[in-house]
Amino acid sequence: MNWIMNLFTSSIGRKLIMSLTGLFLISFLIVHLLGNFQLLVNDGGQSFNEYAAFMTGNPIIITLSYGLYFFILLHAILGILIWRKNKASKGQVPAVAYKSEKVSWASQNMALLGILIFAFLMLHMGDFWWKMKTNQTLMVDYGNGEIKDLYDKVSETFSNIWFVLAYMVGLSALGYHLWHGFESAFQTLGLSHPKYTPLIQGAGKAFSVIIPVLYAIIPLYYKFFLS
Repeated sequence: MNWIMNLFTSSIGRKLIMSLTGLFLISFLIVHLLGNFQLLVNDGGQSFNEYAAFMTGNPIIITLSYGLYFFILLHAILGILIWRKNKASKGQVPAVAYKSEKVSWASQNMALLGILIFAFLMLHMGDFWWKMKTNQTLMVDYGNGEIKDLYDKVSETFSNIWFVLAYMVGLSALGYHLWHGFESAFQTLGLSHPKYTPLIQGAGKAFSVIIPVLYAIIPLYYKFFLS
């Protein structure tokens, strides 16, 4: 069992777990986005509400969702621990002097970006997940029994400009976080190669822009076209 302890206490082990959980969360962003696109279907919310009912009623999905919550917390906690260690080691003179490399603003502020993203997640879950779990939503029936009308809750939330602005801040932080984190995850896993690294870098930059923009379309559409 010592290897497990070393995995969570050593710098290399923590970075490895950060990379693996980060890549898992990246895949979740894609799946979640595809589901959220049901909100753009012009059917009064039926597609989205039926999708949400399936996701919250399927035992396999429910089990995976608790794994997702665990990975989010683990990723956040390890990120803070790594940031604290890096901060404590600043100013120490290395045994060998290396030529300084230009680093991006995102790479220097991953902890700040992570905190903003976590705050955004708490806002998002508090406004949707918590109210759904505590039955603070309306019910609707499309002919197969009553289900929760989360579409109504989405419409209400995104009609509020302050919620929309908060989402824009959270998605901007996500984009910057991915700008550095995507490529960094592959490097930590040892997947660096002169032939493939430029492709990974390009894919990471594209992903860090496209995914937040696609997420942002939904609240902006509801606020400025449906309100």
